[in-house]
Amino acid sequence: MDVSFQLYSAREHTPWDGVIKDLAALGYTQVEGFGGVYDDPAAFRALLDEHNLTMPSGHFFPIASFEDGFDETIATATALGMEHLYCPAPEDDLRAGGDAAAWIALAERMEMAAKRVTDAGFNFGWHNHHWEFLPLPGGEIAMELILNHAPSIAWEADIAWIVRGGADPLDWIARHGHRITAAHVKDIAPDGDCEDEDGWADVGHGTLDWPGITAALRAAGVTLFVMEHDKPSDAHRFAARSIASFKSY
Repeated sequence: MDVSFQLYSAREHTPWDGVIKDLAALGYTQVEGFGGVYDDPAAFRALLDEHNLTMPSGHFFPIASFEDGFDETIATATALGMEHLYCPAPEDDLRAGGDAAAWIALAERMEMAAKRVTDAGFNFGWHNHHWEFLPLPGGEIAMELILNHAPSIAWEADIAWIVRGGADPLDWIARHGHRITAAHVKDIAPDGDCEDEDGWADVGHGTLDWPGITAALRAAGVTLFVMEHDKPSDAHRFAARSIASFKSY
């Protein structure tokens, strides 16, 4: 079973050569990139190759990375051997809420980016947080606007953020699973627990029904599963317990 690890989870637990060696020893076969590992793509690719890891997906922020920064993004993705390129978040103005028109404008930019990325031989998608599921001033849901106004893009579904946005992930998987090309697998601690880790938990040690969610995602055709924790106090503990839990599902 291929299991991926979002390297953002280990950003405070470097050096990267130690992180990569540890992930390989734990049984990970894939990692997902983010801006913190793109300074020297060739060197990082060599590190991955040394430990028989691949990087099928990566995050590039902001959306301008697929506009003015397109050439650099594609060069980085090529050097690291990626297939799936995801924009992981909106810019600050939309994190404060925005309105339907602003989210539609972002979706239209994503649709244009998808065409360019596809023409370059890659897949393009959006990665959600909670903002996309909070009702906008007119009652609209931004994630619906994104999917409707950017019909060519894929979706990397961050399940725990869907829940933190007040939505039901199983409902979204049932309705939009054909758009999901990857899933972020992370867990939410019970209320009052793991406060030093922003309330996140190691996969299988929180409140989410990961066996049921995993089954739904697999039924929708998802094969790329990425372990993530936004603020682990111990990256090795998180990586070890999460892959052990996930491999039991």
